[in-house]
Amino acid sequence: MLSMKKTIYFPTIESVKLAAETIRDVSEVTPLIKSVRHSKEFNAEVLYKREDLQRVRSYKIRGAYNKLSSLSSEDSKKGVVCASAGNHAQGVALSCKLLQIKGTIFMPTPTPSQKVKQVKMFGEEFIEIKLVGDTFDDAYHASMEECEQLKKTFIHPFNDKKVIEGQATVGLEILNQAKASIDYVFVPVGGGGLSAGLSTVFKVLSPKTKIIGVEPEGAPSMSVSIKNNKNTTLKHIEKFVDGAAVKRVGDLTFPICKGNLHAMISVPEGKICQTILDLYNRDAIVVEPAGALSIAALDYYSEEIKGKNVVCVVSGSNNDITRTAEIKERALLYENLKHYFIVKFPQRAGALKEFLVEVLGPNDDITHFEYTKKSNRENGSAVVGIELKSKNDLEPLIAKMKALNFYGDYLNNTPDLFRFLV
Repeated sequence: MLSMKKTIYFPTIESVKLAAETIRDVSEVTPLIKSVRHSKEFNAEVLYKREDLQRVRSYKIRGAYNKLSSLSSEDSKKGVVCASAGNHAQGVALSCKLLQIKGTIFMPTPTPSQKVKQVKMFGEEFIEIKLVGDTFDDAYHASMEECEQLKKTFIHPFNDKKVIEGQATVGLEILNQAKASIDYVFVPVGGGGLSAGLSTVFKVLSPKTKIIGVEPEGAPSMSVSIKNNKNTTLKHIEKFVDGAAVKRVGDLTFPICKGNLHAMISVPEGKICQTILDLYNRDAIVVEPAGALSIAALDYYSEEIKGKNVVCVVSGSNNDITRTAEIKERALLYENLKHYFIVKFPQRAGALKEFLVEVLGPNDDITHFEYTKKSNRENGSAVVGIELKSKNDLEPLIAKMKALNFYGDYLNNTPDLFRFLV
């Protein structure tokens, strides 16, 4: 008896070329530009594939438009549905308008109004936005119910063949634009649509190129799945890198990435934040957290990429300006320059002045101060945030706090209490 073995889907080069033709007048051929700063820093030829310069400011237009273009006239008349609060929603919205297909986009109720307006701007009268529930899962379940009831087509952000083939066109463009053979490509990984498509193109057309998948440390769903040798759903994830934070990667994308990727690497969220700030301050490039992933990974490969030709896919730039303070905070914490303490202040005149003069160094700044007077008549406690100029200043600071009896507790190492207080 013949054994039944499930065939793993891999996009063909022919299907990717067809997708490139389909999206030709919609998707920008984004530039492949040299980063002078990173090329010098890593002694390598470091190039950025600038998908942040797409019309919807991310690569998602590629897969969304390719998928919607493939619908039959009957399915197009019924309309489409997606669930997203980010780049996928914008890609679907613009595709609906361009193809004149009615679409319903489900978003969680807490979605910032700026994102809602952006999606509406791209879709205009061809889309309806429904704000449902408190989380993405709530919006997703509501979207699936509408699909079943009204027989509409669900446009998945990554677990769809046409979407994968659309995202794969990024790989074709890189190979067409590169002036020399490429040794490494660093690509962000969320659900795996981009990494699955791009890696397949390189596997066929440039098999010696090493494709490195990069995901946030707080949502390592692809890394865990590859380690477990099966697609694994994470119970909890850190959602800060919203463009690449998923609990489960695609059932289609997982085996492709498992077979094609040279390696997976997880990057701390704080490192990603520092990369965002450096790109803005030093290169005048605005990226979202997921867009910084590939560049943030370079430090971990500094020895391997010396003298090599390297491409980093900059996946998107839909960054919410209201998150700037949080991005800076996370970057400082990662660099060990921001520290939170419970400080005990004696209930006597001059205690605060003594702390400022005798404990703090000349370059230390207090960035957070929350005082709570306790029933204890001798001491009152405050949560104090201190920003240092050098991480080497931490130990002397703690030593002085203890010597002068100001030290209560260090909060950076107690994450539950830290999140509650700060």
